[in-house]
Amino acid sequence: MPLDLVDLVPAPVSVEHGEGAFVLREATALAAGPGTEGVAHWLRSALGAALARPLPPGQPGAPDTVTLRLDAALAPEAYRLTVGTAAVELVGGGPAGVFWGAQTFRQLLGPDAYRRACADPGAERAVARQVVEDAPRFAWRGLMLDVSRHFMPKDGVLRYLDLLAAHKLNVFHFHLTDDQGWRVEIKRFPRLTEVGAWRSRTKYGHRASPLWTEEPHGGFYTQDDIREIVAYAAERHISVVPEIDIPGHSQAAIAAYPELGNTDVIDTTRLSVWDTWGVNPNVLAPTDNTLRFYEGVLEEILRLFPAATSPFVHIGGDECPKDQWKASATARARIEELGLAGEDELQSWFIRHFDRWLTERGRRLIGWDEILEGGLAPGAAVSSWRGYAGGIEAARAGHDVVMCPEQQVYLDHRQADGPDEPMPIGYVRTLEDVYRFEPVPSELTEAEARHVLGTQANVWTEVMRDQGRVDYQVFPRLAAFAEVAWSALPAPAARDFAGFERRMRAHYARLDALGVGYRPPGGPLPWQKRPAPEKMEGGLGRPIDGSPPNV
Repeated sequence: MPLDLVDLVPAPVSVEHGEGAFVLREATALAAGPGTEGVAHWLRSALGAALARPLPPGQPGAPDTVTLRLDAALAPEAYRLTVGTAAVELVGGGPAGVFWGAQTFRQLLGPDAYRRACADPGAERAVARQVVEDAPRFAWRGLMLDVSRHFMPKDGVLRYLDLLAAHKLNVFHFHLTDDQGWRVEIKRFPRLTEVGAWRSRTKYGHRASPLWTEEPHGGFYTQDDIREIVAYAAERHISVVPEIDIPGHSQAAIAAYPELGNTDVIDTTRLSVWDTWGVNPNVLAPTDNTLRFYEGVLEEILRLFPAATSPFVHIGGDECPKDQWKASATARARIEELGLAGEDELQSWFIRHFDRWLTERGRRLIGWDEILEGGLAPGAAVSSWRGYAGGIEAARAGHDVVMCPEQQVYLDHRQADGPDEPMPIGYVRTLEDVYRFEPVPSELTEAEARHVLGTQANVWTEVMRDQGRVDYQVFPRLAAFAEVAWSALPAPAARDFAGFERRMRAHYARLDALGVGYRPPGGPLPWQKRPAPEKMEGGLGRPIDGSPPNV
């Protein structure tokens, strides 16, 4: 059957249909072969309440049974789903492959399979006879969620992990610290959350005429919360990449511990958690005290994010103004002591230090493409966000790359240019724009392209006060991005966007069942629209000037 007639999102490698269907009955059993027990547990939990089918244990291959098993002949994330008229077999190269196949099986069962309770226990649950063979294009298929600018409570994070899993995305980049808030409990440094997790107000509105809400904002995840999030992600075969920003984007940390700042340049005791957006001039001091402090932070981070599920640690490294270092006698002395050429190399010294520190502990450092400035740390990987150039440079130098250029996959950017859109930011990037994104730059040779680990979409939350607004920005574009990350698509100009839109008609029903407040194809619904100026509370909803990004 042509893929554009199959309702699956993302599109699989191949689908072959036959006559008849498998009916999921109340007595249908689930047989879990060795190594698939975790997927079986998830499948029973997901489908049991939604479809009123308990899926008791059964015998592999028996009639009226869904059988899960592993086959080492397949790649670890590959699967083959065989739906017969009497039974179903789901085979994966590894547990992750079986899990992704289970997500496909769930899609085939219809939107009711995504509900939390069964709306119609007596309804027939039939799946057409077919064989789906599938495997991902990229190993890294991610979403970065910024919880520093606006905090998302734990239940919202768990919900987003489920949404990632439903779209076969396997990396959750957890942006935990920034100038506007520190969101993870560090027991040896309690002021990071006592002080650093809270700001007195929040900026909205036009850059030229800023407006603030006078409401304080904040929140953080306890260490038990983090352990729960990591375990929940692992059950869904999602790796969590924590981000702890250094040496820029650090005002929340400096507000909590002023000695971390450049105390010979400014009075850091007067700093508070930042209440606006953009590039902050207050950066970490290049001192041994700063190094020891962040080593202590990272020691606790490594315990919270085990290597088995979080091999990478993101250290930011972006948007680090050098003005304070240029004015600081301490920084100049450090540059002279280390024999560095200047402030760019001082930033590289920060990165290299933590690259060595993490490598010694069996982890890999990844940072935004500014870590290329002044010399790239030897073992570091790069998140290429300022277009393709950083990723190309890093790959040609033999470094691994995750492609996430702001011009294509920053989902905080506006989806349309109409007057009803919520507070817009950055470029217009439509659903079709995201669908035509190509993560591997054509300039790379075949050998260089192997350094492209994959791709991720980024969601910065400066203008997203709640989960509904995050939903609106992320969906349905995340579905298009997931297909780019998973499926072996042709060149961007040749992609069948019309076919994708047809498949999305079925997928919108799944998103409805999940309660996702996506942007409808025809534009925002009445409650999603930007309010008229006279109805704006404190100026909320007033558009920014459209310049990219950092508003």
